[in-house]
Amino acid sequence: MKVERPDVRKLKALKRGLLAEYRAALCLMLKGYRIVAVRYRTKLGEIDIITRRGDLVACVEVKARGSFDEAVFAVSDTAQRRIRAASDLWLSRQADFHRLSVRYDIVAVMPWRWPRHLPNAF
Repeated sequence: MKVERPDVRKLKALKRGLLAEYRAALCLMLKGYRIVAVRYRTKLGEIDIITRRGDLVACVEVKARGSFDEAVFAVSDTAQRRIRAASDLWLSRQADFHRLSVRYDIVAVMPWRWPRHLPNAF
């Protein structure tokens, strides 16, 4: 059995995450969403993808897991709070923030399947 160094595992995980975010963004664009930001980071938290469709802003958490249920249940309460805090900061910086409504979605990316979008997940 081959034992990998920790930095190699981290690089593989990063690559897997970036590919999952790319697949999720493609899925959302084909559904009519415009990608506004990818990997939006603040001191309060990170949002994987921010999309807009009209006055609706969707803050999307992308999870690459073996099944849909695993992906959905992988978004903890702590992660939800951090995503909401980061979205509040992003919204406050928008010129038209008073018109915008926000929604929190999950996109589950599973091997050999089309990504599955769960609107208004939390």
